[in-house]
Amino acid sequence: MAKAEQAVSDIINEVGNVNVVAQKLDLADTKSICQFAEQVYNKEKYLHILVNNAGVALCPYSTTADGFETQFGVNYLGHFFLTFLLLDLLKHSAPSRVINVSSVMHFTGKILFDDLSSKKRYHPVKAYAQSKLANVLFTRELAKMVEDLGLTVYAVDPGLVNTEVTRHMMKPLQLFMKSISVLIKTPKEGAYTTLYCALTPDLQSGGYYSNCAQALCSRAASDDCTARKLWLISCHLLGIRWS
Repeated sequence: MAKAEQAVSDIINEVGNVNVVAQKLDLADTKSICQFAEQVYNKEKYLHILVNNAGVALCPYSTTADGFETQFGVNYLGHFFLTFLLLDLLKHSAPSRVINVSSVMHFTGKILFDDLSSKKRYHPVKAYAQSKLANVLFTRELAKMVEDLGLTVYAVDPGLVNTEVTRHMMKPLQLFMKSISVLIKTPKEGAYTTLYCALTPDLQSGGYYSNCAQALCSRAASDDCTARKLWLISCHLLGIRWS
């Protein structure tokens, strides 16, 4: 929260808009997600843009407060649940948008329906890729469900960005990343495509975007049957029902 409050201060000082707030949200804990959503409903009349941007990558095996593998739980299920909780406000605020931050790594992903939380076998790269594939499938299915409600949904590949998301990488890989730093985007540059999807009129809902343009996603990410199956299983895992 200290870093968040500093970011608020920096934004206010640079932009001059004092209507900026930071609120605590832990996507590894459904109780925290519920508390955050309740605060939003209590304080905000409208919600026009929801950016599901939080993520962890390549971390050692661990689980969320609710027992889900951390990468799957934070990168995907947490955002799925948060969007579910805020959907009424998003619909009330239409036209509104949801942006799900995925990754080019989704191309290597596979949804392991028999072991979504990697309890049988854990591989950090495969778990990360699965979570990012899930983001694209979620985008695809949600876009179909809300197409007549004034709500549009986009999946984004921000590119390779120099942030602390790399902190769990093995040292040799971190050194390699430093060696190609000239090719890696700054955090500001990494936000460009997210902002493009948040602000550009008449984009195709349900699409996958990279480098401020619509791009091709993987064949697995285009599978409507997989998207629907993942949706239903996610609802079951979270104990929710979308209306």
